[in-house]
Amino acid sequence: MILKQPPSPSSANPMNRIIYQNETGGVSIIIPTESVELALKDVPEGVPYEIVDEADIPSDRYFRNAWVMGDCCVEHDLDKCKEIGHDHRRQQRAEEFAPYDEVIAKQIPGADAVAAEEARQQIRDKYALIQDVIEGASTPDEIKTALEANQ
Repeated sequence: MILKQPPSPSSANPMNRIIYQNETGGVSIIIPTESVELALKDVPEGVPYEIVDEADIPSDRYFRNAWVMGDCCVEHDLDKCKEIGHDHRRQQRAEEFAPYDEVIAKQIPGADAVAAEEARQQIRDKYALIQDVIEGASTPDEIKTALEANQ
């Protein structure tokens, strides 16, 4: 990473972006509207930054909160991707549980609580498999595929 290095002549390229690690550990991206030189004023003082091509920034924002500064571009922190994946998995599971939770919690007359609990167990089993895929994933794409296959 560079620290306040003067932009190169290629910085006039409208495809350039300025990236830097922000205070929360994520990556901030500045898209220059006029020139990179003018946009550099928006980088916090003393913070290392990189001038990169737009292509060096992932186009898929699914794991945006897991982005970190790499040597030359934006990369994914796999552990953060897994956390995000588990959050999505839990949310999907909760949505599937909701109708059965009501049957069990409210003891609705005429509703089959045993069938509701059986359905909940099938949901638990399905999401346990997804959890295993997320934990064993070696790329963000594997995590995303596991989650999207469930939808």
